[in-house]
Amino acid sequence: MGKLENKVVIITGGAGGIGSGMAKAMVKEGAIVTIVDLNEETGKVMEKELQQYSPESMFMQANLMDRDNLGNIVETVVKKYGKLDVLVNNAHASKQKPLMETTQEDIDLSFGTGFYPTFYLMQAAFPYLKESQGNIINFASGAGLKGDPTQGAYAAAKEAIRGISRVAANEWGQFGINVNMISPIAYSPGVEAWSKAQPEYYEAVKNKIPLGRFGDVEQDIGRVAVFLASEDSQYITGQTIMTDGGSIMLR
Repeated sequence: MGKLENKVVIITGGAGGIGSGMAKAMVKEGAIVTIVDLNEETGKVMEKELQQYSPESMFMQANLMDRDNLGNIVETVVKKYGKLDVLVNNAHASKQKPLMETTQEDIDLSFGTGFYPTFYLMQAAFPYLKESQGNIINFASGAGLKGDPTQGAYAAAKEAIRGISRVAANEWGQFGINVNMISPIAYSPGVEAWSKAQPEYYEAVKNKIPLGRFGDVEQDIGRVAVFLASEDSQYITGQTIMTDGGSIMLR
């Protein structure tokens, strides 16, 4: 029996990067995972990989900026599996620009792919998570905590996600719903491309991480997601879990 045996999970942005790492870690612990992603090609490939461990797991193609369809994601999963235990809001797209060059379009992209889907999927999932006394895992970022240059739109959306996560933790704790956040540093495909394009800068950033490396999307980030989705974390809520090798040490 795995830690997540027969738990039904939704992961947005699950076709690659951190999302796929969490999905793989969860199915190996017995979860039934629906990965939601815009990219059908990579989604189908990941679906086949997940089904090696969890035959019922599936890929669902969706544009998270289509707000009217967000509720259908939850309804489709609940109709198929009869319940929902865990919602993971991982997807987020943004553009890096200096603050004075950041446009309304840039802000709309960051909030439209990150904050709004997180907010509306939480609302849609609430009645089912109330039944299962389930878990929500949202994503924060060191860019928001530190205020990294050129990350204005991204940082704003990430801190907004932290805000609503704490509100939900306070409001929904009475129903047995836990709401936590992961703030990761991981060797994702984007970081890999960056390491090849700017190797000296990559090494400089890596060397500032106390543990001396970027996290593995499955073994490091995925295992923390498994913990937060499992019975082991049921007395933890409203917290930002810094899964970043010690880069930011909260006080």
